[in-house]
Amino acid sequence: MYYYCKLIDRFGEETWDKLRDAARVQDTFMTYEVYTDNITMQLVSEACKMLDLEQSVVLGQFGEYFFEFCKRAGYDHMLRTLGGNLFEFMENLDALHSFLSLSYKEMNAPSFRVEKNNDGSLLLHYYSDRRGLCHIVPGIIGAVARDFFNSKIKMEIVNQREEVERMGTKEHIVFLITQSPVPLDKVCTENVCDFSERSMQKTAFEPAYPDNLCIDLKTFCNAFPFHIVFDEELLVRQAGVTIQRIVPGLQSFCGQLHQYFTIQHPQVTFNICSIRKFINSHFVLRTRRDRMPMAWKERPMLELRGQMLWMPPLHCMLYLASPLLRSLQELEEHCMHLSDIAPHDATRDLILLNQQRLAEMELSNQLERKKEELHQLSKHLEEEKQKTENLLYAMLPKHVANQLKEGKRVEAGEFEECTILFSDVVTFTNICSECEPIQIVSMLNSMYLKFDRLTTVHNVYKVETIGDAYMVVGGVPIPMSSHIERVANFALGMIIAAKEVTNPVTGGPIQIRVGLHSGPVLAGVVGEKMPRYCLFGDTVNTASRMESHGLPDKIHLSPSVYQNKGYQMEERGEIEIKGKGRMRTYFLQRNLKVTESQIMGLLVHDADSDKKLNHSTRDCASQLPHYRPALKGLLNGFNLHSRFSIRVAKTAKLKEEKENSFTHPQIDPNLYEFLLSAEHKR
Repeated sequence: MYYYCKLIDRFGEETWDKLRDAARVQDTFMTYEVYTDNITMQLVSEACKMLDLEQSVVLGQFGEYFFEFCKRAGYDHMLRTLGGNLFEFMENLDALHSFLSLSYKEMNAPSFRVEKNNDGSLLLHYYSDRRGLCHIVPGIIGAVARDFFNSKIKMEIVNQREEVERMGTKEHIVFLITQSPVPLDKVCTENVCDFSERSMQKTAFEPAYPDNLCIDLKTFCNAFPFHIVFDEELLVRQAGVTIQRIVPGLQSFCGQLHQYFTIQHPQVTFNICSIRKFINSHFVLRTRRDRMPMAWKERPMLELRGQMLWMPPLHCMLYLASPLLRSLQELEEHCMHLSDIAPHDATRDLILLNQQRLAEMELSNQLERKKEELHQLSKHLEEEKQKTENLLYAMLPKHVANQLKEGKRVEAGEFEECTILFSDVVTFTNICSECEPIQIVSMLNSMYLKFDRLTTVHNVYKVETIGDAYMVVGGVPIPMSSHIERVANFALGMIIAAKEVTNPVTGGPIQIRVGLHSGPVLAGVVGEKMPRYCLFGDTVNTASRMESHGLPDKIHLSPSVYQNKGYQMEERGEIEIKGKGRMRTYFLQRNLKVTESQIMGLLVHDADSDKKLNHSTRDCASQLPHYRPALKGLLNGFNLHSRFSIRVAKTAKLKEEKENSFTHPQIDPNLYEFLLSAEHKR
């Protein structure tokens, strides 16, 4: 959870996504959920690769961030009150973890023990069964020393080994800590000064002790109902009244403590040496089920938490403890009441306060889960929105689609120069009459997928398709000076791509006719229910005529396209063009500057050709001012709509195919009459 927050805060969502994908871990983490250390180590390992850093460095930075995270999470004041100096702070870390375990029941915290050396340096003993995380400690302790105690520390590992304890093998790391004060002009706060003053007062104070203990044994056992006194052999010498009632065997004062309890924390062997070794740690003891009364057989075992105090004159250990209960529910599960706890014991208040805190945590957890659900829904919504926009942008130019989404009216605009291409499949009607509909759909889909990819390669705009007719334009909706080259290269690619599409009748490649013409057009959005971006003008009509009067597997050019250089062309001569009279036309054969692979977008263009093909490509927003709102008078000479032009081309094609159809035994002439009449009606 903390590593996730660190990445998001410092490097952003994108870096987190890259790291998460590399480590193959889940997307998000909850504050109150428990996760395995394998996830942490996977993230750390991938972070080391991405940042080219040692694992110890990454974990150290993680430790520093963890300290800052705890401060922001509201634990700042609690952390400051742990001790007046670094030694006291580390001495009380186990107590802090014990308190936090009331809220985080499954927390597996390490254990710490600190020693002072004669030269003022410190030895910090770190015990944990979670291997590989010890380098987090220098980051945390260094940040604490700098922020709380106005000092800079140096930590190095002087000993590292594994120890076999009662509950398994533990990693034991010994850090040597040397301190050096930071200049006051760099770090100095009121809290640091207060702690220093308090520490000085503490060292100057000398306590006074009475000659005799002014409390009788009975009162002591009632005042501290859960205390236990045992000797070096762990023989129980004294016990509080309530713990005697719960564990009747303690009343005999003849059994050893480990016969009735097990040590849960710290995870050490149950003997006097191990206990004295961790004398500054809090101890959690759990009752043994086999020594409890029958009434407790089905109940959870009682846990005690308290402090071990060594009494040298008596050679005995005093365990001053309280029941470890986190909520009223646990109190009821143990069949206990608040009256079983001494009135002066803060455990009473802790149970009530923690009950409220657990309820708040549960509410916070639910809110966090809802927040995560909303986050996931937002991501899915964004993905669906992107899909919708992609579909919309496939139907309309991007700037036009954006204007329509904003509820704006899209004005028609004039483009002074553009190149329009039409293509169709030769003998398409014959193919339709001899094949199943699914075969026709499969053939057209295969062909159009190849053509659509080429529109991206050559940056031309696909206007629409009707049946086997395919229409594209260069220089619209984004004006560009290289529109002829782009459409010409696209046309060459179409001829090559069509050879890869199988004719379902003959089994060979299909044949297409392609026609090109350049000139001015008007462009605008037509319709509201299914708006289309359409082209108007005589240029559209002429381009359609170039296609309908073309030849199979040929690219038919008008004189306006022929003016372009850099291509091998063949003059067709003057032919009669319906509605245009006689025109001198040409066939485009190949591009003299680039290869077929480059035409198909299979190779990266070299620097020169890339520059020539792309020098005029500009951002749509910067080009929009170049097309002007059209005036009504401009429509007089441009009265043919692109969709209508495709239909005119298809009608001419049907007539042409009709003339040759009567020689084919499987084609009914009446079918052609029907198709022709249907096209005219449309």
